[in-house]
Amino acid sequence: MQTNKILLVEDDPNFGTILRDYLVLNDYEVTHAKDGLEGLIMFKNEEYDLCILDVMMPRKDGFSLAKDIRQTNAEVPIIFLTAKKMREDILKGYQSGADDYLTKPFDSEVLLYKIKAILNRKEAEKTADEDTFEYEIGRFHFNSKLRHLTFNGSTPQKLSPKECKLLKLLANHKNDLMPRELALTKIWRDDNYFTSRSMDVYIAKLRKYLKQDPCVEILNIHGEGFRLVDKP
Repeated sequence: MQTNKILLVEDDPNFGTILRDYLVLNDYEVTHAKDGLEGLIMFKNEEYDLCILDVMMPRKDGFSLAKDIRQTNAEVPIIFLTAKKMREDILKGYQSGADDYLTKPFDSEVLLYKIKAILNRKEAEKTADEDTFEYEIGRFHFNSKLRHLTFNGSTPQKLSPKECKLLKLLANHKNDLMPRELALTKIWRDDNYFTSRSMDVYIAKLRKYLKQDPCVEILNIHGEGFRLVDKP
């Protein structure tokens, strides 16, 4: 069984060493970075299955580091560790791309359970994505691996990565509601005014591609999300 690799970024040397050793004892391969800048360098030089980031660090704080990590890898799970308990800080953590958040002091077993739950969920999502990559949408054939959208056997339209991810989410919810928040957090990793407007632009592009088939339509469900309709 492959050992999961964790990047731990913690500037307290004593706490960082203890936490690293605890995770190693629980069969994880752990790289310990002493500050945010060192953590970013290590992240760019290696592949990790999960990142654990302290928030308050010299040279680069955890929130800034998470945003930099997200620019390199939009999918790797991130857990924040912090002494801050204010609601604004927790929200900022999630907006920076966090999958979970623990305030110090915390029970190390709780952290362990959170790591296992996140990695299991990510593996399940990955398996689902790998299992389903071809879709029939009206007279369109959509191959999400090749990013090809083909109408009635004609020359395929090559989609951009974000167009492909958005159409795949819509296809997985075909004839059902795809919540706006789901797409924003899964694809854009943030739910704010600017990412919301960006998604609307991509929805408009997909509508343009799909208009060749009058039986296929992306409906706007006001205040909730979108619905990819494939009329019989």
